[in-house]
Amino acid sequence: MDKALDIKLAKINADPSCGEFIIADAKDPDMAYGIAAPGRSPEHYSQEGKFRSLEEFRQCIRDVVKQGLVDIMLMSAHTNSILTIQERLFDGSHVTPAARCNDTTDIHFVRNGAYGTQPSLPFRTATLDQLQCGKVECSPSERLLGANLGLYSITFNNDAALDRQTIAAYRDFRIEAERKGFRHFLEVFDPNALASPIDVEHIGAFVNDSIIRTLAGVPETARPVFLKMVYHGPKFTEELVHYDPKLIVGILGGSSGTTYDAFKLLAEAQKYGAKVALFGRKINNAEHQLAFIQMLRRIVDGQVGPEEAVAAYHGVLQALGLKPYRSLQEDMQLTNPTMSYARSGSPKVQVSMAGGARTAAGTIAKPAPATRAVVDGKTWNNGGPDFASMTKEERLAYYRKRVSGGG
Repeated sequence: MDKALDIKLAKINADPSCGEFIIADAKDPDMAYGIAAPGRSPEHYSQEGKFRSLEEFRQCIRDVVKQGLVDIMLMSAHTNSILTIQERLFDGSHVTPAARCNDTTDIHFVRNGAYGTQPSLPFRTATLDQLQCGKVECSPSERLLGANLGLYSITFNNDAALDRQTIAAYRDFRIEAERKGFRHFLEVFDPNALASPIDVEHIGAFVNDSIIRTLAGVPETARPVFLKMVYHGPKFTEELVHYDPKLIVGILGGSSGTTYDAFKLLAEAQKYGAKVALFGRKINNAEHQLAFIQMLRRIVDGQVGPEEAVAAYHGVLQALGLKPYRSLQEDMQLTNPTMSYARSGSPKVQVSMAGGARTAAGTIAKPAPATRAVVDGKTWNNGGPDFASMTKEERLAYYRKRVSGGG
C-alpha cells in the first residue's frame, strides 16, 4: 500500500509551499527510560504511581496505527521486531514504521542515574540489519520485512573532541545506511552539557549552524529525509527554511506540558516553516491518545486553531466520560519552556468561560471563518464537527464512528 509519508515527501520536495504536513508518533521511549517508559497507567489517579506494561504500551501503538491519522510510527528496535516483522501491523496501512537507530548516552534516563547530565557520547545498540529483518544479516529480499526508515540522533556540545566523535559516528552510520538502502531522519538535540557556555538566546543559532555545517559534506543520496529538532522560535525556524527550502524541518515535542502547550507549539512551528512534528510524551501522556492525535491533525489541516482544539478535546473527553488531568482553564495555560522562544509580546491566552480564547487585552480571539456543511444530518464547521451544537450522545457517537474508521 502507498504510504502517506512517501506521498507527502514527494509533494513537499516538488513544492515546499504545498501545505502538506507530516505527523509522527514517537513510541520509542524504552530506548531511553526504564520501567516508566510506557507512561502512567489509568490507575495513576489513585497516586499509586503505576505504569503501563510494555504490552499495554504496544496496544496503544496498534490502536494509533489502526486509527491511521499519523504518518510515521517510531518504535524501538525490540517493538519494531514484534509489531512490524512478526505481527505485520503495517501491512495494508498508510502508516510508515520507523525505528530508533542509535541511543546516545544523553538519553540513558534510568532511575538514580546521571548519564543525561554528562556530555553525549555516540552509541548504537541495534544494527540496521536487525531493524530491517530482525536478525544480524539480511538477504536482499528480507530488507523490507521490518522498518526501512529510522531516526538517528546527535547532540553537539561545543566540544571539538566530543563533537568530532559524534559526527564521525554519524558518517559511519550514513555509509552503512546508503549501502543497505536504509532511509533516516536526523534528530538534533540541544546541547546537554556544554563545554563552553552559550547564551540561551543563541542556542538556536549554534544548532542551526551545526546542522548546516554537518550536512554540507553529505551528498544527496545520503541526506536525511527530514530533521527533528527543538523549536527555537520564528527567527531560527525561518532562517533554516530560507537557507535551504529542500531541507525539511521537523520539530520535537519535548515534555508533556498542557494540551495548549502541544497544540500551540504545533501551530506556531507550522506557521514559521516546519513541515513535520514528532510528538512522543505529549501523545503518550494524553488522557485519550486517539482524540489528541485527531486534534493535531485538524490543526495542521487548518480546520481549527489551537485554542479551539483544546476546547474540542475537552468536549470529547467529556463525551467519553474521561476525567481530564486538568480543568479546561488550567489546560489552556502556556507552560512549556519551549514556547518561550515564541514571538515576544504575544498576549497570554486565557480561557473565557463563554467558550472563546481571550487575550490579555480582553478581546475574543476569533477563529478562522467557518465553512459550514451538513453531513449525516449534523452541522460541521471548518471541515470538522461542530461540537458545541452536539449533544453529549451525538459527540460520543461521532467519536466512536471516527475511531472505528467510519468517518
